[in-house]
Amino acid sequence: MSAYLPPLRDMEFVLRDLAGLAEIAALPGYEEASSELVSSVLEEAGHIAEEVLAPLNQTGDRQGARLQDGKVLTADGWAAAYKTLVDGTWIGLSADPEYGGMGLPGLVSAAVNEMWQAANMAFSLCPMLTQGALNAISECGSPEQKALFLPKLISGEWAGTMNLTEASAGSDLGAIRTKAVRSGEHYLISGQKIFITYGDQDLTENIIHLVLARTPDAPAGVKGISLFLVPKFLVNADGSLGAHNDVHCVSLEHKLGIHASPTAVLSFGDQGGSIGYLVGQENRGLEYMFVMMNHARLNVGLQGLAIAERSYQQAVGYARERIQGKPLGGNDRTGIIDHPDVRRMLMTMKAQIEAMRALAYVAAAALDKAHATADEEGRAAALKFAELLNPVVKGWCTEIGNEVASLGVQIHGGMGYIEETGACQHLRDARITTIYEGTTGIQANDLVNRKIMRDKGASAQAAIATVDALAVQLGKESDPTLKAIGQQLAVGADNARTAVAWVVASAAEDPRLPAAAAVPLLYLMGTVLGGHQLARSAQIARQRLDAGEGDPAFWDAKMKTALHFALCLMPKASSYLAHITEGSRTVMALSAEQF
Repeated sequence: MSAYLPPLRDMEFVLRDLAGLAEIAALPGYEEASSELVSSVLEEAGHIAEEVLAPLNQTGDRQGARLQDGKVLTADGWAAAYKTLVDGTWIGLSADPEYGGMGLPGLVSAAVNEMWQAANMAFSLCPMLTQGALNAISECGSPEQKALFLPKLISGEWAGTMNLTEASAGSDLGAIRTKAVRSGEHYLISGQKIFITYGDQDLTENIIHLVLARTPDAPAGVKGISLFLVPKFLVNADGSLGAHNDVHCVSLEHKLGIHASPTAVLSFGDQGGSIGYLVGQENRGLEYMFVMMNHARLNVGLQGLAIAERSYQQAVGYARERIQGKPLGGNDRTGIIDHPDVRRMLMTMKAQIEAMRALAYVAAAALDKAHATADEEGRAAALKFAELLNPVVKGWCTEIGNEVASLGVQIHGGMGYIEETGACQHLRDARITTIYEGTTGIQANDLVNRKIMRDKGASAQAAIATVDALAVQLGKESDPTLKAIGQQLAVGADNARTAVAWVVASAAEDPRLPAAAAVPLLYLMGTVLGGHQLARSAQIARQRLDAGEGDPAFWDAKMKTALHFALCLMPKASSYLAHITEGSRTVMALSAEQF
């Protein structure tokens, strides 16, 4: 497996020029996020990614996590790598300084997470989930729970997990059977959860499980779910650890990828009841858990980007070194990077990666604005935009991440199918990203039912109007590249506008129609919104070239990459529109017996 080199130049361009780092740093609470500080943070995080995490990726995949004598053991080197994060207080990068966090914007944390996920996705799932638990407790926990749990989670001495899924309740959380019975000031939890990422490990002295369960008199369905904090080791009032709680890892899943990430089956209450503490109010657990889930969904979208970047870097390196035949028009045998079809694949990978990065960072910036903007109207507008982007980033970026990782294997040819090169590990690791934290279908239904239908498409149409405005602007440019990008962007915006209107109107005719159109709509929105960000980058690149600022090769590549996306990938929006408005009627055409 090739080395990983953090793409800091492109990341900093997106942070500053597309996601608006200066605007975020001007918000209350984020004043310390100066350009200089952020550059320093990214550089050091990049060193950790490149020198500490990346070298463990392939060895961790081969060794995996293992359950031995009731204890989960992580791969060799994992504990030392985790200590590096703890020593640098990295896990609390965007956490509240009142409890020991750095208080930096989530936008900066997103960039750091991209690098760490690219370097070693299996390892980075642990701090990622802890950060999600931090968000949930910070927003929904009591003052006492915050004081007791947040400092140790922020320091990394303790880790956090998310416990939703049960054998009989996958995405249908209303079918959860785990029980919570009040016993004095706490509850006794009993039941079993599956697919718990880092449900047990040997990296931290304690694990705080966030567990969905149902009280005896709870209403049926999702309205009767409550959220509980269940420590692996009980925590005394002074923060010291007490006895082992009645929660145990009974098995680890054998998975297609991310082998070094322990995916546990956890059993609660086998010996009388696992002690848990109610978060907030009873029967509001799903609402609270969505704080953690939405954080995880954005970060899984970043995983799609990260694994694509890692696969792309490896494919470029291999294409430079692999000598195979003579390229068309050439006399000498050179690297396959000179073959047009390899260039086609590399350009497709590069263009989609840059679109994903920009869209994900813009989404992270919107969340920062929703959290810290001073006026209520500004916060509400930013939140609507962030919520609209969340399922798109999660769903589209992970699907494209799988596509890019597959192209990486293809560029390697037969060697890509051999484990020793490492190319197929990226594809295996990427496959889970479209499944966990809600499948692409669940993200698409969220986009349609919760984000578009709630305001009859107004938020989506507002976002599309911004795309259209840039398309009109670019259409007036004298530069032929910008003009061509603007023309294709206008077509994409029109397709998106028509699709959103159709979905809203079709719901009244047959609710199955927007459901059948949901995934193509998500793909369409990802393509158009991602292409919009690349069009913005091309416009900025033209301005920098005209002003003679920076590296002209970098800006030239920006323009050519954006043009490739516009000419070769944006046209997919038209086919998605046809799938939505016409093909949706064929989805349910056959009876179940006809399959």
